[in-house]
Formats: sequence, C-alpha cells, structure tokens
Amino acid sequence: MNFSTPIPLRQSKFLIDYNSKIISLGSCFAENIGEKLNYFKFRNITNPFGIIFNPISIEKLVERAVVKNYFTEKDLFYHNERWHCFEIHSDLSNASQTEFLEKLNQLLEEFILQIQTSNFFIITYGTSWIYRNLNNNKVVANCHKMPQNQFTKELLSVENILKSIQNTIFLIQSVNSNAQFIFTISPVRHIKDGFFENNVSKAHLFSAIFKLLKNENVAYFPSYEILMDELRDYRFYKKDMLHPSETAIAYIWDKFKNSFINPSVFPAINDIEVIQKGLQHKAFNPNSESHQQFLSQLQNKINLLQQHFPNIQF
Repeated sequence: MNFSTPIPLRQSKFLIDYNSKIISLGSCFAENIGEKLNYFKFRNITNPFGIIFNPISIEKLVERAVVKNYFTEKDLFYHNERWHCFEIHSDLSNASQTEFLEKLNQLLEEFILQIQTSNFFIITYGTSWIYRNLNNNKVVANCHKMPQNQFTKELLSVENILKSIQNTIFLIQSVNSNAQFIFTISPVRHIKDGFFENNVSKAHLFSAIFKLLKNENVAYFPSYEILMDELRDYRFYKKDMLHPSETAIAYIWDKFKNSFINPSVFPAINDIEVIQKGLQHKAFNPNSESHQQFLSQLQNKINLLQQHFPNIQF
C-alpha cells in the first residue's frame, strides 16, 4: 500500500555536471538547493545580494548587472545605525557607507562575470506580493524594517510576472547565449500575507511559469509539489511549520539530482559525500598516527577525484 502521491519526474533535456557553472537566485529555498550544490562541489553561486522573494526584484538586479549600472550613494539610505539598499537583503547592510558601497559594487562586478559565464540559472520565486516605496514608486526587495506607511503592498498579476521573467531571460541571454533556466516555486508558505493570499500568490507564479515552459531553454522543477503533495506531513517541516526540514531538503535534493544532474557524475557525488564526512570528522587525538594516516588517505581520495574532475575544489 502506498501512503503518498509521488510526483512524476522525467530527466531534463539539459543536465548539470562538473563542467557546469551555476547561479542560484531567489527565495530561501534557493539557498537550500544552493547549499547542496556547494556541498557536492559544483561550481555554484547562490544569491550574491541575499535572499530575494519576488520576480521584479530579481529582474532589476539582473538588469543592473547586465547594463553595468553601478550602485551610488543615491541607492543607499541610513536607518537604525546602518546603511541599507532597498534592492538588497539586510544581511549585507553595513554601518559604514563607504564599505557598503564598495562591497555592493564589488559583488556587482562579480555578478556581471558570473552571468556572462554561467550556463545554468536556477531561479526560485517565493511570492507574487510586492512592496512599493511611496517616495519613488519603485518595488523594493526588502523593507529593512522601515515604517509600513512608507510602502504600498500589491499583488503582481500573472501578466506582470510573465513579463518580468521574460525580461530576466532576455537580459541574461543578451550577454550569454548558452544560458539554460530551471525555474521552481518555493514550498515555503508566506502566511504573514494570509493563508488564502499565499495561495493566490503561488497560483500567479505557477500560471506565469506555465506559460514559459514551451521555451527550449526553460525547465521546471516541482519543489513545491514534492513538499506539499508527496511528503505532505508536518514531520517534514522545521519547528515553525513553514520551512522544510533537513530531511525534506535532502529528499527534494535527491529528486532534483535525478532530474537535472548528469548520471555520469553520480559516482563522484558519492565520493564527495564520503570525503565531506571525513573532513567533518573530529578526532579524539588529532596528532595520533592513526589520524594522520586517515588524513593522508582522505587527501589521496581528493587528489584522485580532482584528476578526473579538475573543477572540484575542497
């Protein structure tokens, strides 16, 4: 007897391997997948400007990079003893304006090169709800705990989301003709918007992405459906009952691997997991002969792996 409803998955027509370069953008679930890619030593960059939930803000950051529109003092503001930018997550905010501006433009320089040279873009959208700054009528990626009366809250239409995603694809392809896109919708529910409102928000994202799937360079991964339908149990959530647990993330990663990772590198993935566990091992006596022998064997495994996959770095 089967007590779940498995989501049918097919292997993608384009597959990631250890020659691939990947950019993961979007919600906190993008961080989850990005951490797995990093753990297994794929060449991946995750959210260089922090977590971003809505399609418009992702589009605007990509546009800023592609047209090389560097940050200036006009893009920054001071609040609660720190400098912030409405396009950037608060994790990057800084007490020094000079350091903050230098860091943002350094990240932008790196992001420009990453967009030009990556061949896989994994984009995870979290919500269709946006906040618009009343001072300049611009959509913000993060409100930085500014007073709520400085913003209006809006629900993006399916048409606006579709246009934004199409613009994002066009901008990236304008500097990178090899770009392949994997879209997914975060399974994390934004219940601060309301349960019904969250469902409407996700539905708009689904509808927009659905209209893109005829494009040859676009694929969809059902992370939302796997958690909400296949796992469908609160034991697969963290204590907040909103974010997926480590078990759920591992399960979804395994599904992603089977859909989008080239099976030819599965043995390497297994070897890397053994090496990673070895590197995390805490010795009772680090100076003992047996531990030194263990480290030597571990380094031999790394060297052998790197002979076959030079891009893998520990």
